[in-house]
Amino acid sequence: MQEPNFTIGIEEEYLLVDARTRDLIHEAPPEMLPQCEALLEGQVAPEFLQCQIEVGTRVCATVAEARSDLARLRGTVAAVARSHGLRLIAASTHPFAVRGELRRTEKARYQTIEHDLQEVVRRLVICGMHVHVGIDDDELRIDLMNQVSYVLPHLLVLGTSSPFWQGRDTGLKSYRISVWDEMPRTGLPEHFESHGEFQRVLDVLVRAGMIEDGTKIWWDVRPSVRFPTLEMRISDICTRLEDTMSIAALYVCWLRMLYRLRVRNQRWRRYPRMLIAENRWRAQRYGIDRGLVDFGLGTVVGYPDLLEEMIELCAEDAEALDCTAEVGHARRIVARGTSAHWQIRTYRDAIAGGASEREALEAVVDMLIEETMYGIERMDVPG
Repeated sequence: MQEPNFTIGIEEEYLLVDARTRDLIHEAPPEMLPQCEALLEGQVAPEFLQCQIEVGTRVCATVAEARSDLARLRGTVAAVARSHGLRLIAASTHPFAVRGELRRTEKARYQTIEHDLQEVVRRLVICGMHVHVGIDDDELRIDLMNQVSYVLPHLLVLGTSSPFWQGRDTGLKSYRISVWDEMPRTGLPEHFESHGEFQRVLDVLVRAGMIEDGTKIWWDVRPSVRFPTLEMRISDICTRLEDTMSIAALYVCWLRMLYRLRVRNQRWRRYPRMLIAENRWRAQRYGIDRGLVDFGLGTVVGYPDLLEEMIELCAEDAEALDCTAEVGHARRIVARGTSAHWQIRTYRDAIAGGASEREALEAVVDMLIEETMYGIERMDVPG
């Protein structure tokens, strides 16, 4: 079998807030998306709600190339937003926004989704991050999907950014997952013996009129039906770009490590879906704070130790893919916390300093606005 090229592409979804009120905008300025499209040439798109906007990198040969492209996309959308009195935040939930009068994007696909899913989809005031890795072989994509499910909770903990929902500290580091799980065809993927089996299952849903195509399979990882990629979808969006790149690097390196095992007629041990789901819940609830279950040992292991094991297992792959620094950055995330930790700390510090609840939540938004642009060159747009 020819080794996959392991190209990488990253999609990020952002929230748009009013610079004065710090609240989500109800309706996007009509000129904003066309401006972004003119500047970004097909790399930007609307999302279900007008307070959201999505960008996607080109197909990139390296993690460094993906970082450069994603920084340009973030910087450009932020500049256009700023020209309309808006600000961009990279967080999976807004600290205090209420669904209320938020407007849906007028697009046929979203109209169909709303008709099918009703109030479930109207609650999706959430944003995520998707990482595509190029794997041309259909059978290999399915085989690696079956195996990579194990490590998805380990990736989720590194990017948690949704502790607040409608003005309340939810007690979860990734409340986005709770909202997302109300949707059908989400969560961990099924196990398939072959690409043919996957296609037959998909065909049943399409023929029965349940879905139009595989784009409405929203698992935590899925074989993309638009590109020859294996798409990781479990992660919250990272507030800092450098954290996004660390998770993306770990994901592509883990896939390459699994491929190396396959070449040697080995594979990652298959664990029951319900066990992996337990780790998924722990990641959602505690993030990096309480560790995950090591199924071989049958005990909870602290996340720093698990991370070191992950880094060691894919060290050869990080070197081959030239992303050792990005993989190693995960240690810094653990040491200083994720966006969820920063948000909770900012809120509590503001309350301790005498702020009202609303003022404390606005302070969280201000922090997110600043950190979203960390390490990204400020850009200006014409006009």
